[in-house]
Amino acid sequence: MILRVEGPAVSGGPPSSAAGYPAVRLRRLRRTAAVRDMFAMPQPGPEKFIWPVFVVPGSRRKEPIASMPGQYRYSADELVKALAPVVAQGIRSILIFGQHEGPGKDECGTPAEDPRGAVQRAIPLVKASYPDLVVFTDVCLCAYTSHGHCGPRCGDGDVDNDAACEMLARVAVSHARAGADGVAPSAMMDGQIAAIRRALDEEGFSQTLLIAYSTKFASQMYGPFRDAENSAPGKGDRQGYQASYRDPRTALRESEFDAAEGADALMVKPALFYLDLIRQLSDSTLLPVMAYNVSGEYSMIHAAAAAGYCDLFPTARESLYAIFRAGATQVISYWAPFYAEIFSAK
Repeated sequence: MILRVEGPAVSGGPPSSAAGYPAVRLRRLRRTAAVRDMFAMPQPGPEKFIWPVFVVPGSRRKEPIASMPGQYRYSADELVKALAPVVAQGIRSILIFGQHEGPGKDECGTPAEDPRGAVQRAIPLVKASYPDLVVFTDVCLCAYTSHGHCGPRCGDGDVDNDAACEMLARVAVSHARAGADGVAPSAMMDGQIAAIRRALDEEGFSQTLLIAYSTKFASQMYGPFRDAENSAPGKGDRQGYQASYRDPRTALRESEFDAAEGADALMVKPALFYLDLIRQLSDSTLLPVMAYNVSGEYSMIHAAAAAGYCDLFPTARESLYAIFRAGATQVISYWAPFYAEIFSAK
């Protein structure tokens, strides 16, 4: 929409009602770097980023993830080391994903609540070294079940929603007990937010933040993550419980339900293919709206840059601006450790 301001003509020049060239020259607003910066949207600060990290059992382990350049699986002691340069850039939050190795995976994913598990061990070590760092944990079961799905299965092979909620609540409490500032359940079970909030409150963790993966789509963008987490389902897929990108109305209802059940913040995942949903959700709620800039989005830009199709950090910066411009208040992103390089790149 072009606004026209009516008024008397100015002697010696075009009438003030003129709303186009040559009276209006938009290039004036981008003539120099200083002018461009003056009118640009604010640069997102490092405090708006959350770094997703992968922890594994043991010690002295730092294993590169082939499908995600620049990302690693860390044992707890190595994660503490890796965080030093990240925190120095101003990044103030991480989201921990855990793994279980060796025997013990079962139908229900019970190793996920083990107080000696990789996540539970990493939380206090990280908090001891970085007490002001906000530590979130992913609460899910797919990396701990024998079948790779996000909860116990019924006789027909479908995930038992209510049994999964009970298990997720126990896992969330174990993370809070280890010292997590917040928990983020990603299983997409109906009622999981209510079940976890109730369990946290009953166990004395009423101050623990609850971040809802509230509009999480069944997406092709999770491939590198499943490689990193060793969490691909052994049979079938997750379309029966993750949202359909062909049904955005129902996907947004997921966020409405999670807000009503007590979520402290909502989330859209993935981000770049769902900018319209980020905008719609942010326009309809007063809760913070996080966006998860997922592994496939990260690795695609790396692949394009490696092929010479684009410059890595400027392209990453452009993609991150798009997510914030769509209305995200915080972004969970594998780009977080490279914040200084991304936002200083020419």
